[in-house]
Amino acid sequence: MTKSIPTPLYECARRQEGLISTAQCDEYGVSGDRRSRLVVSGRWRRVTRGVYDTGSIDDPTGWEHRRLRPVFLGLLAYPCSVAVSGCALALHDIWGLPIDLAPEVALPRGHWAPARDSIRVRRFDNGMTTTVARGCPTATVDFALAQAICEMTRASALSVLDSALHQGRADAATLRRVKTLVRGRRGAARTHEYWDLVDGRAESPLETRARLIFHDADVAPDELQVPLRNADGAVMAYGDMGWRLADGTWLIVEMDGREVHAAPEAVYRDRARQNEVLAAGRTLFLRFTGADLGRHQTMVAQVRRSLARGTAAVAA
Repeated sequence: MTKSIPTPLYECARRQEGLISTAQCDEYGVSGDRRSRLVVSGRWRRVTRGVYDTGSIDDPTGWEHRRLRPVFLGLLAYPCSVAVSGCALALHDIWGLPIDLAPEVALPRGHWAPARDSIRVRRFDNGMTTTVARGCPTATVDFALAQAICEMTRASALSVLDSALHQGRADAATLRRVKTLVRGRRGAARTHEYWDLVDGRAESPLETRARLIFHDADVAPDELQVPLRNADGAVMAYGDMGWRLADGTWLIVEMDGREVHAAPEAVYRDRARQNEVLAAGRTLFLRFTGADLGRHQTMVAQVRRSLARGTAAVAA
């Protein structure tokens, strides 16, 4: 593939998730006739007016590629535009976004342009502040959150809010600013309950979603990131969610993400730590994965049974 286009253009396309604009082609000496030949031969594909897919991505099904490709599609299709909403959050590396984002951009000073080929041109906020992330013009985190969460599901909205806090992209003052910016937007009413549920201690969207399941079932955890100690009192790890039982022990729920815990070395490390904690006799464990979120009634039932056993043991 590198022989099809100049190497610098190929590298530029790779940085843009395989996409390239006509202006960039002209800059690197790839004429309109040559672009047409590349499309006819099947090496390139015209995605929208002025943007081509060079086929230079090794794994077009990869999660990171699917998350960022819509961002670059919108920015390349509308020169001088700014990434907004979920696309801006993707550039800020906020977790918890839907895997397949819609391309969304805004033009300077609220100018309008017709949408095309699934790309949304938003007329957002004359006062919107912007910055640069991953080399791209984008809305700042506060505006991007305000733009996005009104249109997201509750679980996705809380996942990105938790992530923004956890990663240090936002703080309490930022959240107050977001809450103000949300007012008056379509869908703002559904966000009223979010603010008391946001918790930056959640280390992944998986933890956020599980916590919401338990909250909605009236078995919300007592603590997040509970220190887990061995028999000598040394902290071996931190449990994702914890319920304090009547006898002073903890019921810990661990949410195992595939990318973190599936590697053999991670499995061995997790098992060794858990064995040390269990040997101390102060902790009970339940472990779930992302697949269990679709069977959340089972998750809730197992937590309730464990809590009931802890209460019964004290009564006996």
